[in-house]
Order: sequence, then structure tokens, then C-alpha cells
Amino acid sequence: MTTKKLGFAVTAGVLLFSLTGCYQTTRSVQKTHPPSQVLTVSLDQLVKQTDARYDAIKTMNASVDISATTGGSKEGQITETTGFTGYILLRKPGDLRVLLFAPFAHVRALDMVTDGSTFKMAIPPRNRFITGSNVLTTPSKNALENLRPGVFYDSLLIQGLQKGQFVSVTADDRTYQPDPAKKYFVQEPTYELSFHQPVENSVELKTLRTVHLGRANLLPFQQDIYDADGQLDTQTTYENYQKFGDVEFPSKITIRRPKDQLSLTLTITKLTVNQALGDDQFELKIPDNVKVEKLP
Repeated sequence: MTTKKLGFAVTAGVLLFSLTGCYQTTRSVQKTHPPSQVLTVSLDQLVKQTDARYDAIKTMNASVDISATTGGSKEGQITETTGFTGYILLRKPGDLRVLLFAPFAHVRALDMVTDGSTFKMAIPPRNRFITGSNVLTTPSKNALENLRPGVFYDSLLIQGLQKGQFVSVTADDRTYQPDPAKKYFVQEPTYELSFHQPVENSVELKTLRTVHLGRANLLPFQQDIYDADGQLDTQTTYENYQKFGDVEFPSKITIRRPKDQLSLTLTITKLTVNQALGDDQFELKIPDNVKVEKLP
């Protein structure tokens, strides 16, 4: 048999074996299901909807449970902090207060307020009082000191298109498990809505953040915020949407800070939106006779 004929015979034999099932193995994989509906909208509609969701909330008064996880592969260990209870107050354009109480005792563990540009924070159990700018210029080795008020503000309220920004949309899909107790997975088409800032004297567009929306209901399930160098700074996921008054809002929000190896999980137990909040609710008085640490 010539070499050419031999090669043809081997090829034919391999094809025959594959068609008859010889040398093939089959294994089970998790079957996914499509959502009951898939919505299709234009980029203009996505932007208008995002703007409307942001504009719908003027103030927020939330009762929350918060747990924290620090550490990871860089440190070789993970530390989980027992959950705190507390309140988050928000008033546009920049007022925010985060008040947390220690577990098992209703005493203040942390109290932080900001007016949108600077913040004050009290940590009574450690007798620490801190002030600083909302803009982090010099990162600290202490991950919690890098957690400025803007991280909470930007994670709670997803902003729309700002003046001077550009926006784009791409399509993707995700696979998720609606109920962890059930082996049922949904493969859902998604929209990835990205906001960009032009770089001066350059053709470059810098990505500021990307909002991921499920096309079953067009609600955000994730937001990625990038720093000035284009690295992922904050990643927030949104789960378990509920109706609070006239507003549909996630009752579970997880904030991840990859560079700091820090993760916060906020579970909202009660939420009131658009009620009047007074100036005194955003005041934090620091005693005159204590040392105040100033963070850059």
C-alpha cells in the first residue's frame, strides 16, 4: 500500500470510529435555562433608564446589616468580621452618614459623615477620631482607611451619564443561580453599559465604569468602577431586588475592593426613600480635647 493510500485509510478509520462512538466519552454538565423573557432596547433607552433610576432617589434612610472580609491570596489568610447593624443616611448632592453598632451591644462602633468633599469619622471603641478628604491621594496599607465615603455613595446610587462623558454598550451573557438551594441555573443575555471620559490632547477614551444589566428585567446586577490608571477599583454586585415604596432597590449589596482585598456585604432590612432629612442628621461632633488624625 502506498503512503498516500495508507494515510487515507487511517483518516477514514478515525472518522469511522468517531461516527460510531468509539473512543468517545460523555459526561453530564449543569444544564442552563433561558429567562422567561429577554428585553431589547436601544442605547438611548438604557441611558434614559439609568438616569431615571438615579434621579428617582433624593434621600435614603436604610437600616442595614454589614459584614466585612479582609485579606486574601496576597496575605495568605482571610479575616471575617462579625456583622454590624446600623444605618446609612444619604441626601443628594453629597451628604452621607454611616452609623454602625457593635454586635451584641448597642454601642457605636463607627460613625462617619461627609458633605461630599471631606469626611469625619469616629471609632469610639478605639478612641480614634479621623478627618480627611473624600478623594484618596495616598493609599494606606490599612484597607479600611482607603474606604472613603464615596465608595458607599457610588455603590448605593448608580449614576447616569455626566456632562463631558461618552457612553457605549456591548452585549454579553451571564450564568447565575437564582436560588442557591436549588440546582437551577439561568443563562441570561446582558447589556454592558460603559461610561468613558476623553483624555485631554489625546484620542484616548478612558473607561470610568461599566454597569451590567440583565435583559430579563433591565436591572443592574453589577457595577465596575475604575481608577485613573484603568485598574478595577470597586466592584459592586446587586441582588434580591425588592419594592421599597415606589422604588425597586436591591436588598443585598456586596462591595469588593480588589486592590485592598476588602469586601463588604450590606443587607438592607428597611429602606425609606425621599423623606426629609435634617442637617443635624449629618453632624458628627468631635470632642475638643481629643487628638484628631488627619488622613491625606
